[in-house]
Amino acid sequence: MNRIDKKLKEEGKLLSIYFTAGYPSLDDTVDIIFKLQESGVDMIEIGLPFSDPLADGPTIQDSSTKAIKNGMNTNVLFDQLKGIRDKVSIPLIIMGYFNPILQYGVEDFCKKCNEIGIDGLIIPDLPIDYYEANYKSIFEENHLYNMFLIAPQTSDERIRKIDSISNGFIYMVSSSSITGSKNSFSPEQINYFERIEKMNLKTPRIIGFGVGNNHTFNTVVKYSKGAIIGSAFIKNLHEHGIDSIASYIGSIR
Repeated sequence: MNRIDKKLKEEGKLLSIYFTAGYPSLDDTVDIIFKLQESGVDMIEIGLPFSDPLADGPTIQDSSTKAIKNGMNTNVLFDQLKGIRDKVSIPLIIMGYFNPILQYGVEDFCKKCNEIGIDGLIIPDLPIDYYEANYKSIFEENHLYNMFLIAPQTSDERIRKIDSISNGFIYMVSSSSITGSKNSFSPEQINYFERIEKMNLKTPRIIGFGVGNNHTFNTVVKYSKGAIIGSAFIKNLHEHGIDSIASYIGSIR
């Protein structure tokens, strides 16, 4: 069984953390993963930095720019993650845009992920139909889940389609805007959470965009299996460094 499925079957609500590989410093990637696991995080999304991140707010964009300047790229990330499964047992997901994966070669990328022990990918700009027609079999051969995103403007028909093809979880984007943490959610966002909950999807949902503290975490997990925190975690890294990880995670739940 994929580690993501095992984690989703556990009791309680899940906390997944996104961070940009190679930020704040090039060699921080593995230390951050270790510290997150030690802090009790359930899943980790490792961001592969890209020069033109469409859905990312300024915090993640800035971290991507810095990581690329630090020398982070696909080959460096794969080198850093060699042997990671000797010490890390929780699910590891790589989140990135399709262009760097295409440049590396989709099949080679998936094989490398399988070798290292990556459990899944989140590729926001890879359309589901294109994935299904061209890459689904490659992902399956390499035991990789591909998690899709839904947003408030996603049609019910599209959501049903995503639900039918999904493994792992659906990444439920809390708003149609770019990423970034907020202090609370609007009534419109709560209505959206409730609407999706009433659809009784077979695939568990994890909510991201706008989650960054105990209040927003506790709000979204009323309507989902868990929450993803990205911008707020990266902001905390920027302001307080990697030694603050345990205290930050402790403040969320």
